[in-house]
Amino acid sequence: MKNKNSIIIVEDEADILDVIDYNLSREGFKVSGYKDGEVGLSAIRESHPDLILLDLMLPGIDGLEICKKLKEDPLTRNIPVIMITAKTEESDVILGLGMGADDYLSKPFSPKELVARVKAVLRRAPLKDLRENKELIEREGFILDVQMHDVRVDGESAHLTATEFRILHFLASHSGRVFSRDHLLSRVIGNGTIVIDRNVDVHIRSIRKKLGENHRKLIETVRGVGYRFKY
Repeated sequence: MKNKNSIIIVEDEADILDVIDYNLSREGFKVSGYKDGEVGLSAIRESHPDLILLDLMLPGIDGLEICKKLKEDPLTRNIPVIMITAKTEESDVILGLGMGADDYLSKPFSPKELVARVKAVLRRAPLKDLRENKELIEREGFILDVQMHDVRVDGESAHLTATEFRILHFLASHSGRVFSRDHLLSRVIGNGTIVIDRNVDVHIRSIRKKLGENHRKLIETVRGVGYRFKY
């Protein structure tokens, strides 16, 4: 049975692009490849594929900038992205994941690994849409409004910083699910600033303080594991 999922590859190395195209097409995916970042970005915005394979090192506009633009656009922010990178530095991976990428492949990779990663991300995509595509999150006396970038507690703005808002929105979008500090590190990066481990607890304390006595318990500490937003 043929796979109907569409995939766009943005990769400037012709041999790698050909290998990815061949192996994914053989699996039944509808594949389009682009060597130029700007052209690839335009194609993504026009066709809205089911998944994007994005090289980080591209001439002109690089993969990280493309990923940032996609995740800032409400029309493309929920398209899964797998980064392809020759870089091995952990900071590059964390930065890409923090911008919203779903997974990464380090060159060189095997066709088997490529196909497995693609299928795994596509399986997770519907669940991700249900959990993260929440523009307005409400509890009694608590409202988080993504469009307004505002959190209101009992009718008053909580005045969260950009990083605090991202942490709270991420937790609230996955209500009931526990996230470790390491996971928060990989997902919560604002304006290119990485939140380091020892500061995660500081940000959580600040958020709780701003939520006030009646709502601070919305963020629960799971001892020895991390944090979760209360159901």
